Amino acid sequence: MEVRRPHRIQNDKDRKTSVFSHFSTPSFPSPNRPIELQFLRIQSDTAVSNQQQPIMFRSRDSKKAPEAFKDVSAGLKKLYRTKLFPLEDSYQFHDFHSPALEDADFDNKPMVLLVGQYSTGKTTFIRHLMEQDFPGMRIGPEPTTDSFIAVMHGDQEGMIPGNALVVDPKKPFRKLNAFGNAFLNRFMCAQMPNPVLESISIIDTPGILSGEKQRISRGYDFAAVLEWFAERVDRIILLFDAHKLDISDEFSEVIRALKNHEDKMRVVLNKADQINTQQLMRVYGALMWSLGKIINTPEVVRVYIGSFWAQPLLIADNRKLFEVEEQDLFQDIQGLPRNAAIRKLNDLIKRARLAKVHAYIISSLKKEMPSVFGKENKKKELIANLGEIYLKIEREHQISPGDFPKLKKMQELLAGHDFSKFPTMKPKLLEAVEDMLANDIARLMTLVRQEEAAMPSQAVHGGAFEGTMTGPFGHGYGEGAGEGIDELEWVVGRDKPSYDEIFYTLSPINGKVSGAAAKKEMVKSKLPNTVLGKIWKLADVDKDGYLDDEEFALANHLIRVKLEGHELPAKLPEHLVPPSKRHQEIDMGE
Repeated sequence: MEVRRPHRIQNDKDRKTSVFSHFSTPSFPSPNRPIELQFLRIQSDTAVSNQQQPIMFRSRDSKKAPEAFKDVSAGLKKLYRTKLFPLEDSYQFHDFHSPALEDADFDNKPMVLLVGQYSTGKTTFIRHLMEQDFPGMRIGPEPTTDSFIAVMHGDQEGMIPGNALVVDPKKPFRKLNAFGNAFLNRFMCAQMPNPVLESISIIDTPGILSGEKQRISRGYDFAAVLEWFAERVDRIILLFDAHKLDISDEFSEVIRALKNHEDKMRVVLNKADQINTQQLMRVYGALMWSLGKIINTPEVVRVYIGSFWAQPLLIADNRKLFEVEEQDLFQDIQGLPRNAAIRKLNDLIKRARLAKVHAYIISSLKKEMPSVFGKENKKKELIANLGEIYLKIEREHQISPGDFPKLKKMQELLAGHDFSKFPTMKPKLLEAVEDMLANDIARLMTLVRQEEAAMPSQAVHGGAFEGTMTGPFGHGYGEGAGEGIDELEWVVGRDKPSYDEIFYTLSPINGKVSGAAAKKEMVKSKLPNTVLGKIWKLADVDKDGYLDDEEFALANHLIRVKLEGHELPAKLPEHLVPPSKRHQEIDMGE
């Protein structure tokens, strides 16, 4: 088959638009031609006579060998640089939504962002977690923290000012330079050696004030800065004071700015020890009602109630509640390092979906623009009818409405751009992102699970996290199935006489009752059969299918534990093994 060479390429524009341009010029390397296409060109020169179509038409998805990633972080960086960033850069994504990501954004430790009105205990909360003061810390009833402070781990204690911080390539803050000196003068990093900071970093923020004057006098867009941090942190904690539950206009604006990150958001109702139980119930209800009006979603935000500082409780009526809530919050924070990789993967997917929608919007606007006259009037018309363009894109490309950027914000941003300079649709860039979402992300998910299995012990240690992990003050110590763990006597023996009375009414044979006889008594607890079946397995220590008087007493003890709201143990604790069976346990272990 004779292959005709296309006409000679005259300029760069022709080179981009000519289908065969990369295959028709001599086979010498060119700085303007991608390396992979130069390689394909050399191959095509040797075999073009046997081919019916150029090799460039091979399906990239089906023929190209899957890329191997060393770890999740390296894989995320490579996918972003090679597949997502070209789409973002081409369609000016960074001018509309979020600055470009850097390597430090993928390598940094999990970050926790604290947000709240002044004097809600944000700085005290950090002090409570670390059990140590940090540089730049100020605590008081008045608005004390007037800066963003990134509390991070360092070998030596010290402060790094904002202007120096945003030029450090090892820190994930370089893109904050766009907010100007007014912000950078109020931004700093506090470094210190602390075991908590070995696993996470914490961002302390200025207290949110009431009134228009305080908001304007900041000199920078406070909500925009918080939104920038929200995109990159692993957890957002909103703190409220049980005594000052009013939500200012600026705080409402901040919460709305964080609306796309509800999955990262947690709420802490702090200083709850200063009110009694009845007042706390009313405050909690008022808080949920206020948040519901602002967030405007049917889902309920998780609220933790407590007093997060190392001082005696003023009103100890709800001590048990505070302990459980604090433990739940600590467990949530401790799991951040273990889930950091999946969080970064999730954020990259969200960013890719938004970038795709943005590309469709920009290319649609470009398509509607006239070539010569009436550009400005057409631009105003397109901005006014942007909602209709959203609907058209949604129908044509089967995109969920939740993937589109906020209409009002997009209209404001578009007003400052020249639509005639927008690029047209570039299918190859969109196909690369589609391939990333369909294939590469799935392989990275497998790698995430492998890394989690290789490092199952990833958790935050040190500070306040150590005080509730072990010992008598650990969560649930000496309660439920753990009752009597430190006692020499068998704890079930206290109530055994009353259990024995029931036992002998069941007509035991050779000192034991059958499963059928025991069942008639055990079902009186009204517990489901799945729970009673587990209790039977735990109580039948010698596994003979019968219960003697000690095993029957143990079964009733475990029923009481469950009825009091505690969980059953997966394995019978040593202190609950009946005294007559303990030698059997030792023999079985040997």
